[in-house]
Amino acid sequence: MIAMDELLDRAQDTLSGRRVFGEPVHQDGVTVLPAAAVSGGGGGGGGQGEDGEEGQGGGFGMRAKPAGVYVIHDGHVQWQPAVDVNQLVGTLAFVAVVAFLTRWRTTAIRAKATVAAELLSDD
Repeated sequence: MIAMDELLDRAQDTLSGRRVFGEPVHQDGVTVLPAAAVSGGGGGGGGQGEDGEEGQGGGFGMRAKPAGVYVIHDGHVQWQPAVDVNQLVGTLAFVAVVAFLTRWRTTAIRAKATVAAELLSDD
């Protein structure tokens, strides 16, 4: 079983700057440095059972997602963000549903108002 100190050392190594920036790529006078958004978390604990046995445990997880690249050319640095197509499609779908429901609700309210106005004008 892994000791808690070793688990924390591994977690610290995992979330280091080496995980955020990839290896630079050089070609035709241009350097591209990939970058990622990295997050992680962990936990651990220990205790003693009723029979006097002691135990400990822990765990750690991380997530890395492409953020974009730094493009270095002729001494100038430019940031090129990565595009998450799945998030973009999900956001557009959400906006479309909200627009549809708003339009539907507005039409229903106007129809009720028109009917009410006609009933009042008939009197």
